Amino acid sequence: MAQYIVSARKYRPDSFGTLIGQDNIAQTLKNSILRGQLAHAYLFCGPRGVGKTTTARIFAKMINCSDPSEDMEPCGKCESCLSFAEGRSYCIHELDAASNNGVDDIKALMDQVRVPPQVGRYSVYIIDEVHMLSQAAFNAFLKTLEEPPAHAIFILATTEKHKILPTILSRCQTYDFNRITVDNIVKNLRMVASSEGISIDDESLHVIAHKADGAMRDALTIFDQTVAFCGTDVKYQDVLRNLNVLDYEYSFSLVDAFLQGDYPKALMTFDEVLTKGFNALHFVAALSSHMRDLIVSRSGGLDALLELPDSLKKRYKEQSERCSLPFLYEALSITTQCESGYRASVNPRLHIEFALMRLSFIVSKPAPAASVQAPAAAPVVAAPAASQKTGDVLRSPEPAPEQPAPAAEQPRERRSRAARGGMSLKSVMDEPQAETAAAPKEDMLPSDEQIKAKWPELAKLYGDKPRLASMLTTTSLDIAEADGSKTVTFRVVNDAQKDWVESKLLHELEGNFRKVVGSMKVYLRVDVAPDDSPQEKKIYMPSDQAAELMRQNEQVKNLVKDLELDIK
Repeated sequence: MAQYIVSARKYRPDSFGTLIGQDNIAQTLKNSILRGQLAHAYLFCGPRGVGKTTTARIFAKMINCSDPSEDMEPCGKCESCLSFAEGRSYCIHELDAASNNGVDDIKALMDQVRVPPQVGRYSVYIIDEVHMLSQAAFNAFLKTLEEPPAHAIFILATTEKHKILPTILSRCQTYDFNRITVDNIVKNLRMVASSEGISIDDESLHVIAHKADGAMRDALTIFDQTVAFCGTDVKYQDVLRNLNVLDYEYSFSLVDAFLQGDYPKALMTFDEVLTKGFNALHFVAALSSHMRDLIVSRSGGLDALLELPDSLKKRYKEQSERCSLPFLYEALSITTQCESGYRASVNPRLHIEFALMRLSFIVSKPAPAASVQAPAAAPVVAAPAASQKTGDVLRSPEPAPEQPAPAAEQPRERRSRAARGGMSLKSVMDEPQAETAAAPKEDMLPSDEQIKAKWPELAKLYGDKPRLASMLTTTSLDIAEADGSKTVTFRVVNDAQKDWVESKLLHELEGNFRKVVGSMKVYLRVDVAPDDSPQEKKIYMPSDQAAELMRQNEQVKNLVKDLELDIK
């Protein structure tokens, strides 16, 4: 029996043209080779199975090829290419940092770097899983990585870029590899199936591609596993059973049940899914993904976001046309809430069943009743006593002369109208104005004596702020009258206090004092007390306090002088 080689190795790309899903990186590397602008260190980072090590090998083979093609592809015929293909190349070295992660391993590598290549122009060192190197190994590697010999090129590959030291990152050209799209994976799998003589439909290829989650190596491994289970004739149902993947039919059937309000059918479908051994959380995730695809299918401009075969796209389009956008939005909100709260639920099955029942009641949910507003000018007419009997039909009353309600009953009438939802915004805004017009209150200008008498009451309002209360109590007042209003000016110690009061407190103080004196015609102003003011000047800074103490006590002054103290 011939030796079997897995598809991930057998169909591994050997040139830039056969790389899958990394066209921009391949073009950048080819341009750097063509222009002779090769860096001494590269960092390839990205998810698993997207071609980091493969690209490093192709790049290493290309820069040592003696007869490259016009589009910068290795010839495959020169001694360097042949030795690489046969695994006997002495100019391309691969190191696994997961098992060689110590300082001694890096020292051995540094000794090896000094030896020039025997065949080819460059010695290329490919270090895979470089994030596994220890801290000491990274530090030992720094100098060699920054200034290697002219013939040495390092290519570092990792799936966890965040674990690499910034000092290492700064010495490398970084290339970020993307996940491979479902379409590219399907295209490559179709090529592999055709080469191997395997019959498989597009639906099965899409299931394998989705299961691989953007990794080409994983997709080829799953493909080999599927072929081992199904043989050369692969059927869709066999793929689902082998990979334990939930069929799309369950999602389509559940959405039909939701549209019909048939919650028993939805619960029975969920029970069937659990009976077949599927994970309940994966079931909810698949339902959320289905709702998302239905929303995308409703718009013709979003077809590129559907990574599905054409046959399924038609089914999604047909079902999405039977669903309203509000239904799909609320359904997706329910499934995502169910998915996020699944792990915290005490009874996970009941948690999902309740979500399915909520989904089934979306369509049958009654619409909110529209509020009916009574005309703003309609008079309030008391209903006849006979209409209060059970079973009477209320009829529109005959127009009657408007009778104003007693003043004591007006607030009750307003509350009853607000409770019935019959008040309009205009009536709510107009009522305070009507009351104000009915009972105007004259704003009397207080006298200077009244202002001075009420000022201590303002200080009492700030009893929880002793410094502010003390400032208001000890200040002096100047009162000036002009244009029917009075301006009260109070004094503070310095400009800093004045700026603080004007920016933080003046508006609040003015409003509170107007309440105290009962007049809106009083304005407050703050000013700095003059130096000759009888108001006591307070000393705040320690240096000023020390100077004042020395001024008052000659012994303190002599003590400072004898000890040569610095009071500044």
